[in-house]
Amino acid sequence: MTYLTLLAATVPQTVSWSPKVAIVMIACNVAAIAFGKFTIKNQSAAPGLPSPALFGGMGLPALLGTTSLGHLLGVGMILGLANAGAL
Repeated sequence: MTYLTLLAATVPQTVSWSPKVAIVMIACNVAAIAFGKFTIKNQSAAPGLPSPALFGGMGLPALLGTTSLGHLLGVGMILGLANAGAL
């Protein structure tokens, strides 16, 4: 239990939401979707999306996978930029 208290005391202050944070997250998601568009072999796997033209013909599994990767990249970028003082 003392280790948990020690860990809680060493957690740095995170950056609060701002339009800069949103722009970084959106850019990371767009980059991940573009990366997935060119690298996923079976992009149009079922189930499909309601408007496939909007997402370049990607199915739901591809979209969920790419946006999950985009959020992981976005969290890393936001924390890194905040730690560097850029956000």
